[in-house]
Amino acid sequence: MKQAEERHEARLQRVQQCASVFVTEQIMKQRQYVGSMEAEGDLWLGQGLQHRTWELPLTPARVLCCSQWNCCAVHIRRTSSSAPGSKVIVFEKLFGELCFSAAVLQETPNAQTREQRPLIGSPPAEDSGKHSIKARVAITQGEVDVETLKRPIYLKPPPDSNAQGEWGRATRLNLNSEEKKQEQDSIERYAINIYASDKISLHRHIEDNRMHECKSKTYDIRHLPTTSVVIAFYNEAWSTLLRTIHSVLETTPAILLKEIILVDDLSDRGYLKSQLEEYISNLERVRLIRTNKREGLVRARLIGATYATGDVLTFLDCHCECVPGWMEPLLERIAEKQDTVICPVIDTIDWNTFEFYMQTDEPMVGGFDWRLTFQWHSVPSADRKERKSRIDPIRSPTMAGGLFAVSKSYFEYLGTYDTGMEVWGGENLELSFRVWQCGGSLEIHPCSHVGHVFPKKAPYARPKFLQNTVRAAEVWMDSYKDLFYNRNPPARKVTYGDISDRILLRERLKCRSFDWYLKNIYPDLHVPEDRPDWHGAVRSGGIPSECLDYNAPDHNPTGAHLSLFGCHGQGGNQYFEYTSYKEICFNSITELCAEYTNGQNHIGMKHCPRDGEPVPPTIVWEFRDDGSIYHPLSDKCITAYRTAEGRTDVQMQKCSSENMNQNWKFE
Repeated sequence: MKQAEERHEARLQRVQQCASVFVTEQIMKQRQYVGSMEAEGDLWLGQGLQHRTWELPLTPARVLCCSQWNCCAVHIRRTSSSAPGSKVIVFEKLFGELCFSAAVLQETPNAQTREQRPLIGSPPAEDSGKHSIKARVAITQGEVDVETLKRPIYLKPPPDSNAQGEWGRATRLNLNSEEKKQEQDSIERYAINIYASDKISLHRHIEDNRMHECKSKTYDIRHLPTTSVVIAFYNEAWSTLLRTIHSVLETTPAILLKEIILVDDLSDRGYLKSQLEEYISNLERVRLIRTNKREGLVRARLIGATYATGDVLTFLDCHCECVPGWMEPLLERIAEKQDTVICPVIDTIDWNTFEFYMQTDEPMVGGFDWRLTFQWHSVPSADRKERKSRIDPIRSPTMAGGLFAVSKSYFEYLGTYDTGMEVWGGENLELSFRVWQCGGSLEIHPCSHVGHVFPKKAPYARPKFLQNTVRAAEVWMDSYKDLFYNRNPPARKVTYGDISDRILLRERLKCRSFDWYLKNIYPDLHVPEDRPDWHGAVRSGGIPSECLDYNAPDHNPTGAHLSLFGCHGQGGNQYFEYTSYKEICFNSITELCAEYTNGQNHIGMKHCPRDGEPVPPTIVWEFRDDGSIYHPLSDKCITAYRTAEGRTDVQMQKCSSENMNQNWKFE
């Protein structure tokens, strides 16, 4: 018995040893699809499987083809269409998964000996599982309809319209005091209402409200590349992580999904240990990799990419839900243009109610401000005019970074991620600059939609965010990096590590300048003048501890007034630029100009005119030799003062050369 077990183990090892060479050197170079062929003898077929065939100069042989969960026996045979001396090796695609662990086990004189030696992993005589059937006639390419090809590994259970959150609706819970405390505790712990998430099915349906052109579009799925979905996580909540996994498994055609690779970045929550391992052991094509030290998002994703076997890497965050039809547009675009990094439309899932907000029209594209913070903005009119259809991919200057697909070979050619970056933050802009400057393209596909839970706040600290951003600026921005440093004075003092290998990468790939990027990829971004001595903090001469400050409310950049606040030297809210057009610009986040209209005491902010547009007199200011900031239209000056409560502020008053509270200087 022991000898038989040893022989069996040796045979399996031989399969594994041969597989990589066999697949790499023979199959991957000669992959093609062919039409109908007659089978020699019985073949065991999986549900929905297809033929993939290669013409190879091999003698008849027996081949063992095993996947991680299922096995199928395949043999080499001659067909009438084969060239003299050639054979056709037929791989059965079992449950949509190509059996890649393949090796020639034993040459045989003819096909008749096939019945004499059962192959390892061959199926039982009778159907014993819900997924496999015994068939004598091979299913051909032409007989497989589109709906079969689109079938995912798992089907969602029927929708329950009475269930919480079904169809992406908001979850409304009537809670007692103890339950409300549990809900609040979950929000404090995860920055997401996990108490509500736990009440929602892991398999909930999302209403497909994409543009009708997207829903009616068909894809040649047989010729699309395969993908590995990489999901890195750290202390993620149970229900949001599993809902992400099931969403991928239940919306991605099985023929396209090689695997889901989960990368646990040293989580310390108990449920993410053996409980998670046991759960995913019952799921097909889900792999779990654990790091042995905290790596951060960038390196954790790279670890997952190293293990990936798909043609395309698809990166997702660990709290997402995919809309049916999300994967095909991404893979089709990469098949058309391999040097494209393609992103889905990122729909918002409310962190509190889990309501799914789908962008149903033209999506926003990515940009950045001069603090190097990612920003969304509308599609430029020039780009809109160039598109032939509203479902064509849209080029985007930058990407949010959490969700995108890229050819694995192109990702490696491009230098993957900058592994000198820590945790997360800044890697999205670095990769965006690199893609465009080094000859690739970055796009968003209107037909691919993935919902993302945006937490109430960052769930864990990003102490290295500024370091990461400085690395991106130093490698890719050339002299334009000074615009970033001017708005982030502390960044000049940051230790950002060795970037010599990234500089060499840029030289080796013959990448273009940042000036080229701004003029050709992001021409709508205003480039500040930052004239010497006319930018920085504006300090009051009358109250020397105070500087001009602007602190706009979220989602309303013009919703506040110019004010005074203690000078902090950190840029940000206290960074202003005086332009050659006599504007006082606050352009750390968006291009805003100080504005004063008669009848008001306060100084507001409005969006600056675009380059080349006339400058309205309400935003024209003069810095006079006596240190005052004069507004010609109103004939008044900016004046610092203290309120009755002792708080400092600014207002417009009649100009007086003797009033030190009207004295200001840049520093």
